[in-house]
Amino acid sequence: MRELTRAEEQLMQILWDIEKGFVKDILAKLSAPKPAYNTVSTIIRILERKGFVQHKAYGKSHEYYPIVSKDEYRSFTIKNLLAGYFSDSFSNLASFFARDKNLDVKEIEKILEEVKEEVRK
Repeated sequence: MRELTRAEEQLMQILWDIEKGFVKDILAKLSAPKPAYNTVSTIIRILERKGFVQHKAYGKSHEYYPIVSKDEYRSFTIKNLLAGYFSDSFSNLASFFARDKNLDVKEIEKILEEVKEEVRK
């Protein structure tokens, strides 16, 4: 899997939300200032080449849908974040956020309980 650019990720977020759609549907979900139709179409075709999106053709129109789930991409992104910035250590990541966001003990305990619950599952 490859990392997405900001524009590619923005369009993928929309596709994950709407599940499938034509370029006009994706364009309608973008906030102003909206890019040109051709710009969105080009980015969608790049996403298709990268293996994130496929389409179903209806004559000259194409309905696009994601083939990489949001969870799959989230996992890939977090693994890259951990490897690139935190020496593959979740505890380094958690420590960073505890320092950076000035988390208090109650918030840290809540996070620990949520992690323990996920491990139990």
